[in-house]
Amino acid sequence: MAKDLQLFPDSAAAGAAGVDANYFFIVAVSVFFAAGISLAILYFALRYKRKSEEMPKPIHGSLILELGWTVIPFLIAMVMFAGGAVVFFRSYNPPPSAMEIFIVGKQWMWKTQHPNGVREINELHVPVNRAIKLTMTTEDVIHSYYIPAFRVKKDVVPGQYSTMWFEPTKVGKYHLFCAEYCGTQHSGMIGSVYVMEEADYEAWLSGSVRGETMQQAGERLFNRLGCATCHKADNTGRGPTLVDVFGQPVKLQSGMSVLADEGYLRESILRPSAKTVAGYTVEMPTFQGQISEEGLLQVIGYIKSLSKAAQPAATPAAKPIETPKPAPTAKKGGN
Repeated sequence: MAKDLQLFPDSAAAGAAGVDANYFFIVAVSVFFAAGISLAILYFALRYKRKSEEMPKPIHGSLILELGWTVIPFLIAMVMFAGGAVVFFRSYNPPPSAMEIFIVGKQWMWKTQHPNGVREINELHVPVNRAIKLTMTTEDVIHSYYIPAFRVKKDVVPGQYSTMWFEPTKVGKYHLFCAEYCGTQHSGMIGSVYVMEEADYEAWLSGSVRGETMQQAGERLFNRLGCATCHKADNTGRGPTLVDVFGQPVKLQSGMSVLADEGYLRESILRPSAKTVAGYTVEMPTFQGQISEEGLLQVIGYIKSLSKAAQPAATPAAKPIETPKPAPTAKKGGN
């Protein structure tokens, strides 16, 4: 019963403590000054109630007082700013080794795709103590992916990719909401996040029904749509090669450079003429309406797999302890 009536959700992710600390500090400062100012107004109203026969005395300014009520609020505001900046920069910079999961919002459900092909509806299974990066988009209207226990929320906008990351620290089941009104059944767009031990997560993956991986599905679409005929690996096609393109700057005909991230790849598939690569003409047709958002994520996942920069850093294997070998015995005679 106490758990159901708690005022605040569980703190179940790394970084959640920082969000809570900033929140409680701002609330405490607000309550302190609101109560202090209210009590001061009441005191002075009663203490110095003006009478008809009295004349107010002239008030002389105080430099120390004016500096005090200027400097002190400024320092408090800077503490709020610094705390918020730390949380902001951390939330927008996922570690390179984060495991990437793809989310597509749709009225009124969350569709999840794991890299190995496992799919879920309104659920998300993740391992504990591991950084998780969500790459999200939507098929229709604006949604917002919100996990209160992890203190993370991100708007998901049509035609764009949003990213969000977290590192769960407690095994359990947590609420998942859409925090942006998205239609008549918005209140029913809810789900659950399951944080599992690493071994249990691997067992869940192996026991789930799965087909081809994200990269395999993307490669199949890449070939079926005819992309491979122009974007050849050896760069001899009519279009630029896509090997080692993701995460690198691409020079455009305008002379500017753009980073080849998920948004750039998506725009190049749907609007090829928006940013033309230097040295090439716009011959690529648009695939708008020919490929779903899930298909786009799969093709982008395949393109990312062609780039070394998109691969998570491998953890170096522990070196075995070598036992000293006896010195070789010198051979007698011979060469």
